[in-house]
Amino acid sequence: MKYIIKYIVWLLLLMPVQLLAQQIPVLPLDSILLRIDRNNILLQTYGLRAESYQYSADAATAWMAPMVGIGTFMTPYPGQKLIDDRDKGSLMLQLEQDIPNPAKLNAKKRYIASQSNIERANRDITLNDFKAQAKRLYFSWLIAEQRITVLEENAKILVMMKKIEEVRYPYNQSQLSSVYKATAAIEENHNRIHLQEGAIAKARSWLNSLMNAPGNQDFEIDASYLPDFVAAPSYDTASLAAVRKDVFKMDQSIHSMELSVESMKREKKPDFKVRFDHMKPLDGMMPNAFSAMGMISIPIAPWSSKMYKSGIKAMQYNVLAMEKERAAMLQETQGVLYGMQYEIVSMQKHIAAMEEKIIPALQQTLDVNFLNYQENKLALTNVIDSWEALTMMQSDILDEKLKLYEMIVDYEKQLYR
Repeated sequence: MKYIIKYIVWLLLLMPVQLLAQQIPVLPLDSILLRIDRNNILLQTYGLRAESYQYSADAATAWMAPMVGIGTFMTPYPGQKLIDDRDKGSLMLQLEQDIPNPAKLNAKKRYIASQSNIERANRDITLNDFKAQAKRLYFSWLIAEQRITVLEENAKILVMMKKIEEVRYPYNQSQLSSVYKATAAIEENHNRIHLQEGAIAKARSWLNSLMNAPGNQDFEIDASYLPDFVAAPSYDTASLAAVRKDVFKMDQSIHSMELSVESMKREKKPDFKVRFDHMKPLDGMMPNAFSAMGMISIPIAPWSSKMYKSGIKAMQYNVLAMEKERAAMLQETQGVLYGMQYEIVSMQKHIAAMEEKIIPALQQTLDVNFLNYQENKLALTNVIDSWEALTMMQSDILDEKLKLYEMIVDYEKQLYR
């Protein structure tokens, strides 16, 4: 029993340590994009608007409320001389109901309901923008980590040179200024690392905001991720129309406009109204009476038909204009995507040449200079110059890689926009 109690006590003491030792979550890019799709508040507003249009469409088929009235009928003014009791008039109850044409209501309902598809298309467009923004932040974070790795690796040779200078100085084999120069290079390298850490913190905060998470929530990215460029198999307008979100929105807008035209055409159909009047004479000898009436509107009258006829023509021209705009959009996108593809391929070749030819030459120069420096055949300044040349070229390559990744993001955004 004594050992069991001891075990429980140790377990309770170690539990906070185990909780603290939990690893920071690593979020792959796909996971971040999925969380944005699911949690982003702005994206949720589009779904709510789409639902509101569905309820508005249901409301469009409602009838006007019936009208009820009560009063007098053919009642003489006070002080008038009555010839007969029948002249006293009657109390009247009136019921009236407008009966709209069902074809009009259903056409209007279809038009309003089509607006929800436009809102969903707007959501897809906004989501595509958010995904592009998240990819840019993710890739900038990825490049920042690679910069830190390069700087930390290159800092090792600076520290080694500083130690060599400190050992040589007491024997008059080096100058004190060389020690200070190495120290300054090390501190400058540290400052570059701090800048990249700031860039990572900024990217983390923005990604958290896109995922609707606290800005200071800690997580890491998959540092082994390598963006890959996959060109679309075809850039014909039919293929682009199938994947472009803005073209889908344009299609839905055209369809909604066509439904509006159909709704306007239904305006030439008549509406109806029924009215019932019940009269109770004030003279008890008179019988109760009623009046029943049915009415119908005549929208084909010349002075009223002009309204919907002109409206139909205006909307038909709008539909033709939107179809032309859709075709122009697809044609422009086709040319832009071809240009972006060639630019990305050229950048890939440019980076490959830098990594395969320039970096090895600079690395060999640094290795040779450092070997000569260790043998006291070369000054520290020459080694630092070759170190800076290598570091700057590695930084330039990372700059070009970031540009390449952003090109890929822009290409994908343009393809699925």
